[in-house]
Amino acid sequence: MAISPFLSAPFVIQLHAIAAILAFLTGCVQLVRRKGDIWHRRIGWIWVGLMAITALSSFGIQGFRVLGPFSPLHLLSLLTLWALIGAIRAARLGDIRRHRQIMMTLFLFALVLAGGFTLWPGRLMHRILIGG
Repeated sequence: MAISPFLSAPFVIQLHAIAAILAFLTGCVQLVRRKGDIWHRRIGWIWVGLMAITALSSFGIQGFRVLGPFSPLHLLSLLTLWALIGAIRAARLGDIRRHRQIMMTLFLFALVLAGGFTLWPGRLMHRILIGG
């Protein structure tokens, strides 16, 4: 494992990576914890904040351009922000099934699946964790 590629990356990429990793870890805690108590809500708000930082910081990362400065990954960021709002709204309206569905979908697609793509050769996390 080599930390130097991370330290030499632009700040926005560092912020994005740290927020995503912390969101993944926080999400894992939420998956195994009891639901509905005060700690679920507190940890959930932290997770929402980390996911928002991850999504918003992605707009400062423009290494893979398709349409102007944007790529299909930026669409995922917009969908993430929209889904976070929907999940919060569902919880406030008492639609816990919908809230859970949105949050689980976000965790799986915006963190696990998208995070898996960061291990693609040539990407920063690949260089850090695997080398090369």
